Order: sequence, then structure tokens, then C-alpha cells
Amino acid sequence: MPVSKEILDEIALSEAEYAAIVERLGREPNPLELGMFGALWSEHCGYKHSKLLLRRLPSHSPRLLVAPGAENAGVVDIGDGLAVVMKVESHNHPSAVEPYQGAATGVGGIVRDILAMGARPIALLNSLRFGPLDSARNRELFSGVIGGISWYGNCIGVPDVGGEVAFSESYSGNPLVNALCLGLVEKGRVVRARASGEGNLLVLVGADTGVDGIHGASGLASRTFEEEREMRPTVQVGNPFLEKVLIEACLEVLETGHVLAMQDLGAAGLTSTVVESVARGGAGAVVDVSKVPRREHGMTPYEVMLSESQERMLVVVAPEHEDAVRSVFDKWDLESSVIGRVTADGLVCVYDGSSEEARLPVDVLTDPPLYTLQGATPAYMEQTRSIDLGALPPPDDGAGSVLIRLLAYPDIAGKEWIYRQYDHQVQTNTLQPPGGDAAVLRIKGTSTAIALTTDGNGRYCYLDPVAGGAIVVAEACRNLACVGAEPLALTDCLNFGNPEREDVSYQLEGCIDGMVQACEAFGIPVISGNVSLYNETRGVAVWPTPVVGALGLIENAERRCGTAFTIAGSDVILLGAAEVSGDSSALAGSSYMELMHGMVAGVPSIDLDLEVRVQRLCRRAVREGLLESAHDCADGGLAVALAESCIAGGIGFLGTAEVTGRWDAALFGETQSRIVVSLAASTLPAFGRLAAEEGVPWVRLGTTGGNSLAIPGVMDVPLAAMDDAWRHGLERAAGWTAPELFEEEPGI
Repeated sequence: MPVSKEILDEIALSEAEYAAIVERLGREPNPLELGMFGALWSEHCGYKHSKLLLRRLPSHSPRLLVAPGAENAGVVDIGDGLAVVMKVESHNHPSAVEPYQGAATGVGGIVRDILAMGARPIALLNSLRFGPLDSARNRELFSGVIGGISWYGNCIGVPDVGGEVAFSESYSGNPLVNALCLGLVEKGRVVRARASGEGNLLVLVGADTGVDGIHGASGLASRTFEEEREMRPTVQVGNPFLEKVLIEACLEVLETGHVLAMQDLGAAGLTSTVVESVARGGAGAVVDVSKVPRREHGMTPYEVMLSESQERMLVVVAPEHEDAVRSVFDKWDLESSVIGRVTADGLVCVYDGSSEEARLPVDVLTDPPLYTLQGATPAYMEQTRSIDLGALPPPDDGAGSVLIRLLAYPDIAGKEWIYRQYDHQVQTNTLQPPGGDAAVLRIKGTSTAIALTTDGNGRYCYLDPVAGGAIVVAEACRNLACVGAEPLALTDCLNFGNPEREDVSYQLEGCIDGMVQACEAFGIPVISGNVSLYNETRGVAVWPTPVVGALGLIENAERRCGTAFTIAGSDVILLGAAEVSGDSSALAGSSYMELMHGMVAGVPSIDLDLEVRVQRLCRRAVREGLLESAHDCADGGLAVALAESCIAGGIGFLGTAEVTGRWDAALFGETQSRIVVSLAASTLPAFGRLAAEEGVPWVRLGTTGGNSLAIPGVMDVPLAAMDDAWRHGLERAAGWTAPELFEEEPGI
């Protein structure tokens, strides 16, 4: 074979794929051309193992303004002449190698995806997974990722308003770092990344090009970590101060009306940006790499075309408007260079001065092979499904002790150590900050607000991919319902192991099928997203972890809810159940099972019809001003939901409902479709009428008040003890003490 297997492995192409390239070109590619194919046919850019499955996801809505996959991000009409641009993307592999810069540049990249659509970025969220914090390496990854996220987001002035974090041995050495950005744009001013019009200019603006990030898409993000090798050169290095200037300059240059198309430089750098832009426009391009400003001397055309240096954008303008556009960038002290032009021949030609370095058809570069996965039920499921959960006895030390331990469990414990490092009030839109079920942001100049949340649960998806995928969507929408928001759209990031393995293929296909079922039940589309595969270290895959970012709309920003009990003497109601009863099946995949019994077992389930009705009831009750608080039952079950509402409001709870069946399953089981709400006794009749109209069962749990969470005959846990366990559980799990955490500026 003309090209060695080592070279193909470096750019994540198989021998069969190389043969297909040769056949379709009618010749062998030169090294630069092969590198370009490696980038664009990579999993990261080409989605060759997932695209056929992704087509199953619902993608239609009357509010949808841009078809999913057609551009950098999804666009949704929110009324008042405005649209929201939203996307989530992964930076898992770079963060495993260099956590600080890997996470920081993940934030920078997703922000530029939103900027490329002409939208001002107004919010960031994240979804993170790490190995247990008793490992020094996992602590290093954890603190590095949090530091990188806070550093970059704070410097660019975009608030980080929400997210979620979980821990499991499956993520040791392979953390998941998913970043979501949301932007706001006038409906008629959405910018497209479609380069067309023969003779129009390709203008590169922003940072100089260096050798960082080469093979980031093809090598780092499209294979597993199987061998010890130096990967740091494939990780990009960020400059958030330059990004802030780039944001403002690009938004200003769009005001001139001279920009025909715009695209950020992310994975695969100039290669993907130029090729994908002209592919969307049905055109071709000529690029002269000698015109590209560089940070290092002696860079080859290969390095220039595949560099993933950050803080760069490509702008397409007509020749007669070049001076006007470049004058705006000059005003912001940004270097801009004409590096090429649009052609009509459907080819991408790369020159270094007068020397032709590559000549490739756009349609071949952007048409990687698509693989149909062949899945098989994972062997571990035989064991996880055979364990008799009912035979596991409840702990001898009682419900109160279990509650304290769960509140201190890193998955459940408060995340203040994380989000206090983020500026979540910059831009002055944040009405509901991190720490609740969903963030809420005002839309200035209107009466409306938007709600945002991210959600995922690897345990459920590991045990039953279909049910797990459905639960992820349902819980994200339930978080929106708790603040009173109508779900409008989802963006997803699918984090899985090697798709060429039958067990991983089974997980990926199952999770997508479950997500489809839930999306159809709620009538919401998936408008954008990312797939991150090959999340494995030495043959061990992460748990299947689809992450969902959900967008909701609140018509009246004054009518919203938080999680906190606010007034003593209010009634506390559980939506979605007619009694407080425990069955061992509720323990499947629960945090309680993992913490108290050291196992992840059982088969989780969800009733999507009930879920839809419960959420609709909650939204109606919030809109009609009936509720004082609302909080979903998720990790840790009913008792943890009650405790979190007590802690948030500094008010206790006195239970009156009888607990029947197994107390551990009743209090700590994770039965879906349940929400804990509080309301004044005087509004209970009106609430009951709404519940009857929606056909939702409910039970009165007790009242707010006192200084403990008390359920007669079951537990009586002081509020102070719950507060201490929940607020300091994360740092104690990592071996830190509270005073030490803030002696220095976090993340620096």
C-alpha cells in the first residue's frame, strides 16, 4: 500500500477509506490532500458512524428557522421579532490531555459557532463528567476543567448560568466536557455560512495561525486513547481577550450589510471552514496559504490548512466592499487578510504563492462513507438485569443517615464551589442563577424570558439505553416545567465509546431511539448538536452519556418558580403519584443503589404519557400563580428533592403522608414523572381542579416550617445538618476543606 498504516492511523483513516479516496479521485492524494481528507472524513467532522442514526431525531417545528445540520447551530423563533441560536458541543479528548486549555477552548469554539450565525452570545452552560475525586488525576482534571471554563467565559463577558456535573469510575482518564452556548439575534438577520458568488473574497480575521491543534479533529477526537503518546500539540491554546474583541468586531461588521457569509475556524481549521462553506454554497474556492498570517516561521501548507488555532473567523465579502469591511476590523486592531476567493468549478485548490499544493473536488471531500452500525446486547446486561433489587435490605442506620450521605454524594451535593467561579450576572439578563432546576434569562425589551438547562444520566443509559435516552429528554423538559417554561427545542451531545464495537453501537442506537420517543411525546425538535465517539481509555468505554440542552419560553417573566420553600405553613404536594409508596423497582439505576449498595443495577423505566401530563400541569400552575416553589424528583429521589427545597429556602418540612412499602424505595427511589411543589393552602382547590383536568395524580406530603426535615416514624434530620452535608460534600469528597478553597482566585 502506498501510504503506511501508521500515517493513516495518525489521521484516523482506515485502509478501506484510503482505497475509496484513491478510487474516487482516480489517483493517489498527496500528503496535504490526504490530511484534508483525514480531517473531513473524521468522525468529528464527517459523522460517519452516527449520521444515519441522527436522521431519526425529530427536526420539525413551526418555530424552527434553520434546518438542523444546515448551519453551525440551530435557530428558533421566540417571538417579538427575535430568535435564539443554540448549540452544545464536546471538547472531551482535548480536556483529557490538557484540561485547562481543553475546556477553555471548548467554550471559545462553541461561542464562535453562535457568533457565526450573527447572534450575540448571551449565555453559557456546561455538562461535565469526571472520575471519582479520591484520585489525584481526577482532581487535577476536575479543577483544570472548571478553571478553564471560568477563565474563558469570564474574560469574554458571557454569563455561565447553569450546568450539571456527575462522577463515575467510567470517566476516569476520559472526562466529558460539553459546552453549550446560546445567542440572540433578530429574526431577519441570521447569517449563513454559505460561500458563493464567483470572485467573492475569503477574508481571514483574528488570531495568527500557529501549529497548535493540528490533527485535533482527525487524530484526537476520532480515536481512543490506547497508547501512551504525546497529544499536547493537538490541543488548542485560547486567548479569551482576543475572542471578546472578535465578537464585537464581527457583530459590528455585520451591521455594514457587506458580509455575504461567515464561518468560524474550529475543528480542522481552514480546511473544514473553507470546504464546508463552499459546499453549502454549491461553489469552489482558491486559497493561498502564503497570505495567512502565522505565529511561527517555516510553517508548511499542511500545518496552515490543518491548524486549529483559536479566535479566527472567515468572512466572505464582495471585492468592492473589501475596504469597508477591513476598516471595521482595523478599528478593533484585528488583523484581516484576503486569503482566497470563491470559484464556480466545485474544486478547492490550495496554493503556496505560485505553487499548487492541493486540488480536490468539494463533493468528494464532504461525502465520507456512512456506516450502518451492527449492535449487540452488551454482556454486562445479563448481570445488571438479573440482580433481585427486592432482596437487598435497607440500611440498618435508617433513612436520616442515608439522606445525609446522599446529600454529601458528589453527584448530588451542591455545586457552589464550581459556579461561584463563573460570572453568571454579566450582561444583566440572569433572573434565576445556577443552582436551581433551570436558569432563567430575561429578554430585554419584552415581557418574556427564556429558560435553559442541561441534563444527562449515564447510569440509566448504561442499564437500558432506550429508557435512559427517553429519561434524559424528559428530565431536561421537567427542569423547564419547574420554572414554568414551555419547551421549545433541544440541542444534544452524544458521548459514547468506540462505535465499531457491537456493545457501544447497541448503546448509541438505543439511546437515540429513546430520545426520539421522548421528543415525539413532547413535540419538540432537536435543532443542533454534536457526537463525541471513541471516548475510551485502554479499551474501557465511558458510560453511554447523551447530554441534552433544553430551551424553554416563559411568556410572562414575572410568573416563574424556583426550588426553594419560601414561606412556613405552605402545603407541599407531590405531582405524579397518589401515595408515598416504595417498590424495589424504583431503585433501578439510582444514586442510592450506587452509594449504599455499591452497584448499578436494575432496569429504569418511564411513563412518557404521565410525564407529559405532569409537566403540563406544573407549567399551568406556575403560569396561573398557584405555586410558591417547584422542584423535580431526580437523583436521590423524593427525600433529596424535599431536602434541597428546604436547604434553598432555609425552611424545614413536616411530613404528614404515610410512607408505605419499602421506605428506601419510597424516599430514595428514582421513579420518574414526579415534581415536588409548595403552595398556599388557599390555592389548593384551584390546583386540584387543574390536576383533575390534566388527569395527574397527586398527594399532599405535609407542610413547610420548622428547622428539620421530619417524616414521623421515618426520619427527623436537622436543617443545619442537611445544609452542611450538601454545601460541603463536593469539597470533602475531594479531600479539600472549605477555607482552603478560596484562598486564591479560583481557576488561576
